[in-house]
Amino acid sequence: MSNAFRHGLLALVCIALSTPAMGQSAPRTAHGDPDIQGLFTFRTLTPLQRPVIDAGASALLAGRETLTAEQAAEYEASRRRELNRDAQDLTVRAPGVRYQSLAEGGVGGYNEFWYERGIELTRDKRTSLIVDPPDGRIPYREAFQAEARVRGANISNGFADSYTDRSLSDRCLLGFNAGPPMVSSAYNNNVLILQTPDHVVIVNEMVHNARIIPLDGRPHVPLPQYSGDSRGRWDGDTLVVDTAHFLRETSLSGSSRDTTLVERFRRVDADTVMYEFTVDDPKGYTRPWTARMPLRRTDGPMFEYACHEGNIGLAGILAGARRLNTQRVPPDAGPRQ
Repeated sequence: MSNAFRHGLLALVCIALSTPAMGQSAPRTAHGDPDIQGLFTFRTLTPLQRPVIDAGASALLAGRETLTAEQAAEYEASRRRELNRDAQDLTVRAPGVRYQSLAEGGVGGYNEFWYERGIELTRDKRTSLIVDPPDGRIPYREAFQAEARVRGANISNGFADSYTDRSLSDRCLLGFNAGPPMVSSAYNNNVLILQTPDHVVIVNEMVHNARIIPLDGRPHVPLPQYSGDSRGRWDGDTLVVDTAHFLRETSLSGSSRDTTLVERFRRVDADTVMYEFTVDDPKGYTRPWTARMPLRRTDGPMFEYACHEGNIGLAGILAGARRLNTQRVPPDAGPRQ
């Protein structure tokens, strides 16, 4: 037997051992459904949208669908340096108030200890979690973008006539990454998936929300809820979850109570469930759009999520807005920043 033949045979054996057999299905639960259970993390440095700015680490992603291994390593290192809170000036200020140092009583942001963001791109080195449209951008309607600029200015100015003026994440009703749909963010990116013969349960670490999703074909209940009304079904080895009847917007910018959501969960290997979602909302978007990210097995733990330390955050926002309303605005002053 020649060395070339031996090497060729060894290569075929290696391929056979590393590739699932043709037609091989996902592992099964005791009741026969594809097994997607486990504790997973969806943290990643891959942004939801592909950046268009030509500055900082984001410049390495703009205009590219994927990166080479070398480009990815450069971006990851650069982005980690940009995000490192211990290397930043954490002093922030209230609207209309000069900057104060921490020694003067200024308010400091979280330092790096509290963050649990991703440290690398997804395995395929994509430059956005959005896979459709091809430009990796959310297809916002122009009217929504104009309204968003006004809302953003109001939020930065502390505007709040009522608690209902603040976002659902401000009010600790929805996590800004837990959704539905789930999107990687700065911390609390863990999710626990449980299965029974009749239900799938998705427990998010952020705001400790648990979605109990029936699999028995029952129709949606037309009762608006913050997390919508979810119904699941199996399409081969993929769990498909349809969600509708939101009470108001989801955690996604541009969404409204008219949002409809389709999520897909499919185990791709022993440690990974591929998660994909498609969002449709004619009020905010010109067309449906789709994002995809891996849920990777983790040892955890799942932490209790405490929103608004001491439950005084929202009261502070409203009190600050009332105080701001009493302040005299000089005639030559521009918009409050």
